[in-house]
Amino acid sequence: MSSVKSEMIRLHAHVCKGLADPKRLMIIDALRDGEVTVTDLVDALEIPQANVSQHLAVLRDKGLVTSRRDGQWAYYSLTSPKIVQAVDLLRAVMHEQLGAAAE
Repeated sequence: MSSVKSEMIRLHAHVCKGLADPKRLMIIDALRDGEVTVTDLVDALEIPQANVSQHLAVLRDKGLVTSRRDGQWAYYSLTSPKIVQAVDLLRAVMHEQLGAAAE
């Protein structure tokens, strides 16, 4: 296997680890329409602030979200709209699998 292909597979696994938690998927879903603050996420998802911050740190480490400061506020957003497309595509596959299992 070429070193480029091997590196892409390693990076793919690294990013997928960021998606491997229900709360992180909830955060990604909350960010689909644009940037929000931690307070907005806490209120919308009803998850404690410390927990939201921990999950945002993981998402940042995996390159899925970015942040910017404006005074006392930190605003979070997805690094690419393709992240939402990827999550939606995975959900469509799971929906198809659930439909096939019900038949």
